[in-house]
Amino acid sequence: MVLIPYLCKRELEESPAQLKQYILSNLGKAPEKVREVIESTNLDAFISSPLRYRHPWELLWGNISKGNVCVAGDALHPMTPDIGQGGCAALEDGVVLARCLGEALLKHSRREIKDGGEGVEEYYKRIEMGLKKYANERRWRGFDLIVTGYVVGFMQGSGGKIMTLLNKFLAPTLALLLLKKADFDCGKLIIS
Repeated sequence: MVLIPYLCKRELEESPAQLKQYILSNLGKAPEKVREVIESTNLDAFISSPLRYRHPWELLWGNISKGNVCVAGDALHPMTPDIGQGGCAALEDGVVLARCLGEALLKHSRREIKDGGEGVEEYYKRIEMGLKKYANERRWRGFDLIVTGYVVGFMQGSGGKIMTLLNKFLAPTLALLLLKKADFDCGKLIIS
């Protein structure tokens, strides 16, 4: 993935040839094999997809679930790639979502609602409750990962003497903090 400065973004989005040239000109000390792969890649494979920043507090105050619908993965917690946690967080979402829905639905069997009887409304209310529980459990975890990714990316991308000095002293602390981000307990799935 190559991050493109805002000023030249529009021109590069419209021209795959210019995008390819931009990438080649910014490879720096990349191995020659990398350069060869990019040079031999067809132009139609170069696609510009801009990163969008979403304020993390939108996750705290926004709707994660509404009725029988909820969001998960990048729709829930879009984050920069700086801590490498996006895919793991999406897997966590899946486990937590399955657990919350399972807990909510285990109290009713399918036979009770099969004929569209009184149990149907209760069944959907239980789904809604499970989704709300999921949203409440994932809200702060997503917020934490988004903010951490942003801070790490900002520190890594910043220059100057002050930031270099800060990075030197904070690097060991950040490394431990980032390792702790990967150690998350999603809970146990109940199988019945």
